[in-house]
Amino acid sequence: MRLVFAGTPEVALPALRALTVSRHTVAAVVTRPDAPAGRGRRMVASPVAALAEELGIPALKPDRPREPSFLDRLRALAPDCCPVVAYGALIPQAALDIPRHGWVNLHFSVLPAWRGAAPVQHAVLRGDDITGATTFQLVKELDAGPVYGTLTEPIRPADTSGDLLDRLAISGAELLVATLDAIEDGTARAVPQPTGGISFAPKLTPADARVDWKLPAHLIDRQIRACTPDPGAWTDFEGARLKLWPVTPGASAATAAPAPPQAPGELRVERGAVYAGTGTAPVRLGDVQPEGKRRMAAADWARGLRAGSAVGLGLG
Repeated sequence: MRLVFAGTPEVALPALRALTVSRHTVAAVVTRPDAPAGRGRRMVASPVAALAEELGIPALKPDRPREPSFLDRLRALAPDCCPVVAYGALIPQAALDIPRHGWVNLHFSVLPAWRGAAPVQHAVLRGDDITGATTFQLVKELDAGPVYGTLTEPIRPADTSGDLLDRLAISGAELLVATLDAIEDGTARAVPQPTGGISFAPKLTPADARVDWKLPAHLIDRQIRACTPDPGAWTDFEGARLKLWPVTPGASAATAAPAPPQAPGELRVERGAVYAGTGTAPVRLGDVQPEGKRRMAAADWARGLRAGSAVGLGLG
């Protein structure tokens, strides 16, 4: 089939690569416009646009997919199908109607669970044991179209959303190619989603990523892993933002003596390790990054604190 691929971030790259070596032809990609990035705020192409340029594939970058100029260009490309992976904008009905086999979305959950922009983050945040990926026919309603295929993936105890998404991007690319093969062969069957079990996964914001140290340790562990790498978990420290990487829940002090009680947000340094109090047991901090500084091990960051002392430094 002749395809126009829609996607924007790095998680879409395995699917684009897989399609370019499949029996199908990728005639063009659709991606979000270049955006400012870095300290210099220079304009940078999306990862999908960069890969398309490397592969010699034309890239369309409409500000809005409903623009008449974009719709005319899409019609001229005459795609049989438009596969989608994390494009980042709603596709209008006028665009959905152009390819004869419609738009097929690869979504990183087992629908109808976790419809929306951040399905993997919410699966980690809520403590799900299993997640997966789904290919489905794109319709106007958010992630509600009939399903072609699914796969499942266990969520490991130490998984960050980034770890899990990396695995799903690879296995999901294979699912997407298999779905398009079946559509071309006439063997694909789209099945309506169940009406029960629907949940939604809106994008996580920096406000969602602020750690509340009064919560139980296991919930803080999930929150930090869900927000790694994006939007990045954080806490206040002496009036500035301290970025956090995954913690170790249930960690105990290195000394043989029982650890003293720790209030939520209270820090304790113990022989090269840093513990933070929570609503239940302390957690051992992993890497941290103070504002304007590099990422470092928590023990290096807290080197100026006296080992074995409990200090309240405003974490929370």
